[in-house]
Amino acid sequence: MAPEARIKILLKNGATALCAGLVALSSFSLGAEAARRHYRGHHHHIPQVPAAPPRALPYPQLPLPFEISGAQYLPLAWTDVKGWSDDNHLAAYKTFRASCKSINAQTGASEPKALGGSLSEPCRVAKTLELGDDARAKTFFEENFAPLRISRLGEPDGFVTGYYEPVLEGSRTQTDVFNVPVYRRPSNLFVRGYKQDSVSLPNKGPVYRKIGRRKLVPYYDRGEIEDGKIAGRGLEIAWLKDPTDLLFAQIQGSARIKFDDGGVVRLNYDAYNGYPYTAVGRVLIERGIVPKEEMSMQRIREWMAQNPDGAKELRRQNRSYIFFREVNLSDKDEAVGAQGIPLTAGRSIAVDKALHVYGTPFFIEGELPIDSERSKTPFHRLMIAQDTGSAIIGPARADLYFGAGQEAGRVSGRLRHPMHFVMLVPKGLDPSMRAAKLPVPDPRPSEKIAKLFPQTDPVKAGTPAAAAAPGKNETVATAGPVPLPVPRPAIEPAREPRRPVKNRSHRQQ
Repeated sequence: MAPEARIKILLKNGATALCAGLVALSSFSLGAEAARRHYRGHHHHIPQVPAAPPRALPYPQLPLPFEISGAQYLPLAWTDVKGWSDDNHLAAYKTFRASCKSINAQTGASEPKALGGSLSEPCRVAKTLELGDDARAKTFFEENFAPLRISRLGEPDGFVTGYYEPVLEGSRTQTDVFNVPVYRRPSNLFVRGYKQDSVSLPNKGPVYRKIGRRKLVPYYDRGEIEDGKIAGRGLEIAWLKDPTDLLFAQIQGSARIKFDDGGVVRLNYDAYNGYPYTAVGRVLIERGIVPKEEMSMQRIREWMAQNPDGAKELRRQNRSYIFFREVNLSDKDEAVGAQGIPLTAGRSIAVDKALHVYGTPFFIEGELPIDSERSKTPFHRLMIAQDTGSAIIGPARADLYFGAGQEAGRVSGRLRHPMHFVMLVPKGLDPSMRAAKLPVPDPRPSEKIAKLFPQTDPVKAGTPAAAAAPGKNETVATAGPVPLPVPRPAIEPAREPRRPVKNRSHRQQ
């Protein structure tokens, strides 16, 4: 046979073996169905096998039982909630029912948060229960909620501060004594997605000053407003004595202003100028002016009174500025929170509205300086989320409302403490109960493949341990190794005949 013919036969045999080897590898790694598709494409004499029906996913696309961004949580038993039995549950129940009036009045789709519309069911139950004793109120919470320990991811505790409603002296007109204006929302303040006369504007995100019909620029900051950028436009609600009074009213988000004639005007947060809040107390700590352990609102007020020029510069470190609106409340009513209902002193809290839903009960436990500045008063109280604030950020972060007046201001002003947070989750959203309904996943596919395609470890196959007899309850895989393709033959290429070299002319060189 001619050498060229032998080379063609060897190449053909090698290609056939290579194809067979690749098919064998495909049937092992891609599964039997993939191998059948491979054979159908290259060997038409193989009978057609119907494809298997598509399998359902091992994990169906179901919503997670409970999820709050950046949080870690642990389901508890009621007996594990420290101080739970010592609280006044009836007071908490009355505050919760006040939130339910707003929740029951809601229409349309629920909020896209962890609790969503799940509070509607406990509120429906509470609407029919006129409870008058603590034991029944305690039973109501235990039957309709499940306790869930919650904190920021990687942290063991939450963090609380306090707030109150300042009661300030003021005037309806500007005088030599009362010359600090309290402004309502300007008409040229604009937030994307909201009408300029919207009742409620967000307390986070950019805010613009609208010039003409189209041009938008950032709104004035605190320094510019204090220098008179919006003065003389009829925006003044009242006038105060001290710019520090205005600063603290803006930090608290509400105020009562009493006039000489006995009249009172009630103010609530309406809008802000778009700049992030900067805590002036933190600035004093960072500058080494006030030690961290001595920091309180009273300490800030004392330093500002002693340093008027420094106070002006310190205020302007907080570029955020709050605008107020008048609310129709009597002097006996509490301030209105962001949920739209009057707050309850000692029971209402402000939370991060981006994560939580108004009306959610939180049991907060720990020690706080309630009785005095250095006291460690045990605090274990069921609080209801009814308000928010731009500085309240995180899953276990709360501002405790203590009411109105100087004493409430003294107590709330010294609160900056870690506390345990237990979130009460409606039974309909109980993580333990909902997780139990999730389907169990199928066995690992590798187990099925191991039974269909038993293999021996080629490394251990030649060792004495591999040759040992199997035990009584052991099974040994006996399938042979997957055949490999025949290697290509080593063929030396034929040498081409050398061509005579022609001498080039001197110009081409």
